[in-house]
Amino acid sequence: MAGVTGGASGADNFGMLLAESGSSLWASTLLSPPILFFVLGVVAAAVRSDLKIPKAFSNILSLYLLFAIGFKGGAKLHESGFTGEGLMAMLAAGVLSAVTPVWMFFILRGRLGGATAAGVAATYGSVSAVTFAAAGAMLGDLGERFGGHMVAAMVIMEFPALIVGVLLARAFADGREAAHSPAGAAPPEHDEDDARRPRAAGGGGHRGLGHALAEACTNGSIVLLIGSLVIGAATTAKGREITAPLWETLFYGVLCFYLLDLGLLAGSKFGDVLRAGKTAVATALLFPPVNAGLGLALAWAMGLGKADAFLTMVMAASASYIAAPAALRIALPEARASVYVPMALTLTFPFNIVLGLPLYWMVVGRAYGRVGAAACGRAPVAACVGGSADRARREG
Repeated sequence: MAGVTGGASGADNFGMLLAESGSSLWASTLLSPPILFFVLGVVAAAVRSDLKIPKAFSNILSLYLLFAIGFKGGAKLHESGFTGEGLMAMLAAGVLSAVTPVWMFFILRGRLGGATAAGVAATYGSVSAVTFAAAGAMLGDLGERFGGHMVAAMVIMEFPALIVGVLLARAFADGREAAHSPAGAAPPEHDEDDARRPRAAGGGGHRGLGHALAEACTNGSIVLLIGSLVIGAATTAKGREITAPLWETLFYGVLCFYLLDLGLLAGSKFGDVLRAGKTAVATALLFPPVNAGLGLALAWAMGLGKADAFLTMVMAASASYIAAPAALRIALPEARASVYVPMALTLTFPFNIVLGLPLYWMVVGRAYGRVGAAACGRAPVAACVGGSADRARREG
């Protein structure tokens, strides 16, 4: 009877959380300038406005955000050093990136064909740096601090998913891709989705996993992100102070402009998602919360703090529309980019930005609130230390 009462009380408390703190969180998130600019871009595309962001300027915005994310993460990493929690966060990222494509592939293989299912799985096992940036900005608005090691964890997530996706496509090739594509369909162009990098010379057929990994490692986004992370960690306090107006002060405003650009792009690609079919639409909207739940479970098991657990959820829920497609076009040219790129950009990205971020924060708050209230006496030491340390850092 006590168990039933406790369960009912827990449900009532969760309802109160949604009613009281939830409304203000959703309002502050949905009414934040980056989200409103993204919505403006979608609306502008929907009404066929001639509002456009020049491609060259869009590339500059992309490069700036990658630089700022990496440098700020490196600066944080310099302050905290490589801790046990940081290593656990990077391990969690690698595990999520390797495991997510497996279960997604076997669910989607029968409907999308082996190669395209592998492409979707690899895309969703990888990570969106822009979603990560928006989540980091949200934490800043809430006064929450996350570890610089989370930027390193984000970089790590790019690679296992690509490897696993290609291996699954090779191991379970079914030769049915032609049955899922219109006869004689030309390969889709997706220059916006691979950071507008030119195709490698002779880029038409299979060139193997090794070449795809080399493509992923030398992708401009990855090189700039890793390089900025290393420089931010290595530079002196004086160097960080001098450059702070560039990588810290300007970040929020530039993020607004970049999300306006992505809103225009997502709005213009909406028809591509509808043409991809019901399976693609359902996958793009239903799988991110499930993957976020897996991310939270792993973060909890490894004792990550509240803010780091939230970012782990966000990374698990996001899908890459830049680095992963650039590598997949080489490793899996038979996979239909016209399916997995619009899924990631036009449905999953807006879902996470507008609805997912506040939802994931509320869920992680509920989970870590229970640690503070009752679980420390019987939970694993790592989980207790993670939740308590995060709470103490906020209160201090």
